[in-house]
Amino acid sequence: MSVEATVLVTIGMAAVGMALAAEGAAPPKPAGKIPVILDTDIGGDIDDTWALALILKCPELDLKMVVSDTGDTVYRAKIAAKLLEVAGRTDVPVAIGLRQKPMGTPQGPWVADYDLARYPGKVHQDGVAALVDLIMSSPQPLTLICIGPVPNIKAALDKQPEIARRARFVGMHGSVRKGYNGGPTPQAEYNVKQDPKACQAAFTAPWPVVITPLDTCGIVRLKGDKYRRVAESADPIARAVIENYRIWWRAHNPNKPEKIDASSTLYDTVAVYLAFSTELLNMERLPIRVTDDGFTREDPAGKPVDCALSWKNLGAFEDFLVERLTGGR
Repeated sequence: MSVEATVLVTIGMAAVGMALAAEGAAPPKPAGKIPVILDTDIGGDIDDTWALALILKCPELDLKMVVSDTGDTVYRAKIAAKLLEVAGRTDVPVAIGLRQKPMGTPQGPWVADYDLARYPGKVHQDGVAALVDLIMSSPQPLTLICIGPVPNIKAALDKQPEIARRARFVGMHGSVRKGYNGGPTPQAEYNVKQDPKACQAAFTAPWPVVITPLDTCGIVRLKGDKYRRVAESADPIARAVIENYRIWWRAHNPNKPEKIDASSTLYDTVAVYLAFSTELLNMERLPIRVTDDGFTREDPAGKPVDCALSWKNLGAFEDFLVERLTGGR
């Protein structure tokens, strides 16, 4: 990260700290790692797996907990726990979010024989309570990286509204001026459309909100040599990501020969990056309203949201992903 980006993040966290201190919360430390909680629907689209791997490869971030969200949250927690084991990070607690109707398990073969009860670290059965307790007991503000629908977050805000005075929200949500695959028309993005009421609660809570909508995250893919570097890496975390990607790919392409030469769209990795830097992105503060049908509309009555609307250098971000995930191996 450049000096400029470091200054921007430090100023941003300091501003959050001053605001939270006014509410009685401890301000963040002026330097060091940013403490984060990942709220994820890992095990659905494969990009969540890439995103968790990226967090584990970012020295700027201090991962405090992974909370599974939406659908079969036990299945999702298994994937997170096994990846944390591969990474040697069983110091990170895994929390099981609200249990809902299962929505498919495309990465199921990777955890078919995985026993969550044998995870060496802590497993919280009530993920919402664990999230609230962690935020309220933290000596400094926490950053929530939310990369799926957010029913856990709505439930946490309902349980303890004060968490919004002690945290900030960084999410992969919405579509402001562009749609999927860079299309010119905004669309109802999945993470919002799946549970608009939950997203409304998250976006209107009194914490800072930063998002990567489809405008920026919807065009991130690794192709050619960049993909091959990750696919052929000896790094154990990168190998686990690619193993999961192949399982996921086969689940969606059961009748096709396996010939993979690029990643799928890596939406969620951009939210991870935004947790500590905006250097490669053009940000704009916009009043955003989440509609009942899952759109994120610019609306003068909406709450100000910091939106990553375009790339300064997408190629540099792709290079960043490759270097972090492979560790040069």
